[in-house]
Amino acid sequence: MMNTLTDKLAQKQLAIEGKPLGPGSHTEHEGKTMTGAQAIIASLEAEGVDTVFGYPGGQAIKIYDALYDSKKLHHVLARHEQGATHMADGYARATGKVGVVLVTSGPGATNTVTGIATAYMDSIPMVVITGQVTRGVIGTDSFQESDIVGITMPIVKHSFLLQSTDDLTETFREAFYIASTGRPGPVLIDIPSDLQGAEMVFHYPDSVNIPSYRPTYKGNAKQIKQATALIETSKRPLLYAGGGIVSSHACQELEALAEAMQIPVVTTLLGKGCFPSSHPLSLGPVGMHGSKYANMAMTECDLIIAAGARFSDRVTGKLDEFAPNAKVIHIDIDPAEIGKIREANVPIVGDAQGILGGIVAQLEKSGATPVDAEWVETVNEWRERWPYYDDQFNDYPNQIVPEVALDELSKQLDPDNSIVTTEVGQHQMWAHQHIGREHARSFLSSGGLGTMGFGFPAAIGAKFGCPDKQVVCVAGDGSFQMNSQEMATAAINNTAVKVFLLDNRALGMVHQWQKLFYHERYSSTILDPVPDFVKLADAYGWEGERIEKPEDVAPAIARMLASEKPYLLDVAISPDQNVYPMVAPGAALDNVIGAIDVTLGAVRVNGKGVGKKDEKEGEE
Repeated sequence: MMNTLTDKLAQKQLAIEGKPLGPGSHTEHEGKTMTGAQAIIASLEAEGVDTVFGYPGGQAIKIYDALYDSKKLHHVLARHEQGATHMADGYARATGKVGVVLVTSGPGATNTVTGIATAYMDSIPMVVITGQVTRGVIGTDSFQESDIVGITMPIVKHSFLLQSTDDLTETFREAFYIASTGRPGPVLIDIPSDLQGAEMVFHYPDSVNIPSYRPTYKGNAKQIKQATALIETSKRPLLYAGGGIVSSHACQELEALAEAMQIPVVTTLLGKGCFPSSHPLSLGPVGMHGSKYANMAMTECDLIIAAGARFSDRVTGKLDEFAPNAKVIHIDIDPAEIGKIREANVPIVGDAQGILGGIVAQLEKSGATPVDAEWVETVNEWRERWPYYDDQFNDYPNQIVPEVALDELSKQLDPDNSIVTTEVGQHQMWAHQHIGREHARSFLSSGGLGTMGFGFPAAIGAKFGCPDKQVVCVAGDGSFQMNSQEMATAAINNTAVKVFLLDNRALGMVHQWQKLFYHERYSSTILDPVPDFVKLADAYGWEGERIEKPEDVAPAIARMLASEKPYLLDVAISPDQNVYPMVAPGAALDNVIGAIDVTLGAVRVNGKGVGKKDEKEGEE
């Protein structure tokens, strides 16, 4: 494994030094005289970009005119700039490449803000190119002018307002380098339209030199040894894996550490898939809607090895009662994350792949073995006692149960050849709990920002990036309508994405909170039964059907997955169904409501109690 790791780290070192990240800078355009707009397209080609998502407008028209002649770039015309940005995000998450967005000034640029913020919160590499009014009228409130650099400053990793064609290619080189190295994130390039028409000689830089930007990749050797020593002596260790494992391609190293020391693994929403769901050591989701057994493991462990995770409030619950007896090893490429929420006994700044590989190598060198087999046995007993769902628990007879429906979807999906995206809400948490994923980049969801409207366009982007994979968006009827206009984008491009719509005619998650904590005062969370989603699918040239009976679920999913066209499956569920288990806001992580206890006959239990209580009691 170490030879392979050395090769991987050598490739990363090239990126750190600013060497070409694409096919190389010396293209057929080198040394040619061209317009700024043509140089923008040539720069994208030099970076190895193959797909651009966008929407044209007056201040980007010169760029789109140059794009017309490109033989290497495929442009996907979205129906809204927010949709385009989420598509680029989904493309980036599915492929690991930088997502690229091209839009015009003013409202075109401001429509990307939610998508940029979504990518920023989840550390997704993206370059957003916005047209801008001519330099001479910037600041005069001219037609379709907006200060998009100022507007997006808190939600980008970096931004550029281009002032000269002399800086154009260097700006693009730096933008892609910044977006894809260190902790990834979105970068914005704002380009005045007069520069787009100015002539220049194209030269694309071979390397990048940004003295103020030097991400740390190599972990401190002393700290790696300290971490190894803690792991060797721990009796109840737990690996807490986040999206940083995916970004750093550290899945193999994570699995090697878990197996070497028999350490159970919990994953965040963004980390889902970085450790195989089928692995005996996998405990899956942790936190507000994590399993009771995963939350118990986090509470009772004596060592947390946090890798590429940031101790989100949705994971920790009540912070001063979170993992009270645990020491912490925190591995993150962003030094700002270490110690921000939970103090680390051993902080290690750097790339998770190299650091985890270094820990495994140290353990192998010292001949370390697991200290106590009882820990894994205990965790497995918890897993058997408190499952997410049990067939004995039939709280809504003769209705489709979302847990059962998603279990069936998971069963029918090829784990090696499928990608699941989600919108945001109850359906997102059910999907997180019940859809198994064996590989990284196969479960795409908005984590930090929680963006309704993300999952469907992200699915389109993922399908463009991975056309041979089955791509299914698990959506709710509320979230789906945020960007349902992108059904046109899928139809026109014959992009056979599938939408598995859990339709409760409610804004489910807020409705659930109103039910549990606001005395069933359902203020503005009941949705009228419009539209007819099957008719909507037909209007856009999709295939679609609605199901309402449990026995229809499996055959309908089979039909959806077998279709070669975009397909919407409208799955009717009750608005009264809640996502369980759940840690109430402000409660400790082990204070779980609604967990099913099979030792009591598969009934839901309330909080820390183990008494036989029905669901209504659990809500009060």
